[in-house]
Amino acid sequence: MMKLPRVYPILDTSALASRGAGLRLAAEAFLEGGAGILQIRHKGHWNRSVFREAEEVSGLCRQYGAILIIDDRADIAMLLEAGLHVGQDDLPPREARRLIGDAILGYSSHNPRQLCEAGGEPVDYVALGPIFPTVSKQNPDPVVGLDQLRDCRGLVTKPLVAIGGITRENARDVLAAGADAVAVIGDLLPEPATAFALRQRMEEWRQLTSR
Repeated sequence: MMKLPRVYPILDTSALASRGAGLRLAAEAFLEGGAGILQIRHKGHWNRSVFREAEEVSGLCRQYGAILIIDDRADIAMLLEAGLHVGQDDLPPREARRLIGDAILGYSSHNPRQLCEAGGEPVDYVALGPIFPTVSKQNPDPVVGLDQLRDCRGLVTKPLVAIGGITRENARDVLAAGADAVAVIGDLLPEPATAFALRQRMEEWRQLTSR
């Protein structure tokens, strides 16, 4: 069973753009700050420029010995020799596994039923959320909350990643409720999102979750 780093940064290209930060700049800053895993989440068209930048991030992850995960896109994950994360409306996990072989595969769930079903899929970890209200999705699923997270922990033996509205103020409560890792987007992006500030924020997160 894989052991996930406690902090799981998601490089959402829209969120990065809103803070004036590029994908490569943020990835390198987080890796310098100690990130052990990164996910690239790009909901738009994967044009040549985005792919080239993702290639650079892939190289950086290899350099730092970190895991790279691509959201949704099995083809991009295969080209970059990265892991893949799929959601409830994406390619089914069993089909994704046929494509990516032994690469890391993660799967999103949003309620106890989906979490139980995910436990029987050929995935390496399961995400559950949103734990708290979130602005990173246009039509988010109902909030799970800490109480339901505690109840759900016993439903799956695979590593559990909590996601959705997680900040430095509530992260330790989420981990105490049973999550193995916390996926973070917005609270990893200070303003201004300079390389120095991003690295400092990542270091702050690592210290916070290692206590």
